[in-house]
Amino acid sequence: MAARNSSVTEFILTGLTDEPGLRIPLFILFLCFYLITMLGNLGLIFLIWLNTHLHTPMYFFLFNLAIIDLSYSTTITPKMLMGFISKKNMILHAGCMAQLFFFCFFVISESFVLSAMAYDRYVAICNPLVYTVTMSPQVCLLPLLGIYVMGFTGAMAHTGSIMSLTFCSENLVNHFMCDILPLLELSCNRTYVNELVVFIVVAIDIGIPIVTIFISYALILCSILHIHTMEGRSKAFSTCSTHMIVVLLFFGSGAFMYLKSPSILPLDQGKVSSLFYTIVVPMLNPLIYSLRNKDVKVTFRKTLDRKIFC
Repeated sequence: MAARNSSVTEFILTGLTDEPGLRIPLFILFLCFYLITMLGNLGLIFLIWLNTHLHTPMYFFLFNLAIIDLSYSTTITPKMLMGFISKKNMILHAGCMAQLFFFCFFVISESFVLSAMAYDRYVAICNPLVYTVTMSPQVCLLPLLGIYVMGFTGAMAHTGSIMSLTFCSENLVNHFMCDILPLLELSCNRTYVNELVVFIVVAIDIGIPIVTIFISYALILCSILHIHTMEGRSKAFSTCSTHMIVVLLFFGSGAFMYLKSPSILPLDQGKVSSLFYTIVVPMLNPLIYSLRNKDVKVTFRKTLDRKIFC
């Protein structure tokens, strides 16, 4: 169903490539990526759910991160896969707006979950004596609620801004999904206000988590430097390094896409950045946390041995 002020009832997504010979290989590649994403995140979700000794604040946020990664990858990847095997990759106006809303909701929620995980590491390293009180289950539920409220608010702002635009005749979206900047490019009544809304919301949803993460890790670094033993320093760095890798991958690709003008970053190049944080990052997150986390590896082996024994 099209918006009242728009004559466009459906959009055509250009996808990643116009080359027919690349469609099947890319379909197989991204299908493998999606299956790895599903297996990795579902495995992490069930591993944390089934093992009570992982019911700690750190794994509580990691559990939610896996759910978010699984959800927003599912919002994007199946439609992209269909585009590789269909002659005309079409999506209804209402479907496009729905995809945009859920994509924004999950991406914004992930950015705030990562900042909550950084704060959790700060409390664990800098204030270990009050960790159980400061990060009790009741306390953890409050930031989690705030995370999803921020995700919903940001998604509503972005989707409402795009739905207020008029799409007169052009309906070819130069992307593999309904993203903000390609839809802005299509509008025949694109205004400075719409661009300002997008910039402000993105700046808030990336700025606040980045500041939180930066302050948390600055305090963590100061605390680590005061640890006298090399073993203690190594353990502290190991605890934080996994999370820092995920943060750099996610925020680096996202900022590269949204905090630059389309005139500086052409949309064709923006596709690569979008591809990275929508497809690759959700696949890598569970692998990074599994391969670099001793507790997860040990728990996985015990759970696997228990299932084989049974």
